[in-house]
Amino acid sequence: MWYVVPVSTGREAAACRLIEERVDPSLYAECFVPRRSVAHRVGDAWSTVEEPLFPGYVIVDTDQPKRLHGRLLGLPDFARLLDVDGEFLPLDDEEVAWIDAFTRRGHRVVDMSRAVVEGGIVRITDGPLVGREAQVKRINRRKRRAVLELRILGRVAEVPVGLEILRKPR
Repeated sequence: MWYVVPVSTGREAAACRLIEERVDPSLYAECFVPRRSVAHRVGDAWSTVEEPLFPGYVIVDTDQPKRLHGRLLGLPDFARLLDVDGEFLPLDDEEVAWIDAFTRRGHRVVDMSRAVVEGGIVRITDGPLVGREAQVKRINRRKRRAVLELRILGRVAEVPVGLEILRKPR
């Protein structure tokens, strides 16, 4: 089951590396920071960068949450499994399925998608959003982002992902 480890925003990758270096690998199957590829403009040029999909969170796949939690408490950076009243809450099947639909083990990155505008309608032609246009709440063409609305950790969140709108070929 996938559990959430809240960490300081900006320290997600470092926290995941620390877990991988200092926690017995038999306690977990995977530790990862879900990421998204997005376009950033620097001067007149655009470049693609990866950033956390859910800033401030690391996900750990474990069948031993109590043992893992005890080991996390011994790490130098503050790390613990997210809990409510001492009970560890895994991501539900729908949340896991959403992340699995856009990423894969070993590459937990939501890659950039590409789209064209046809008759005033945006049609996604390439990338993980193909066939998932209904999940797009809005598009910010200037920032090259599509905003998806999803339920994560029991609340609705707007999650921006990379989307490049290409001109329709003539």
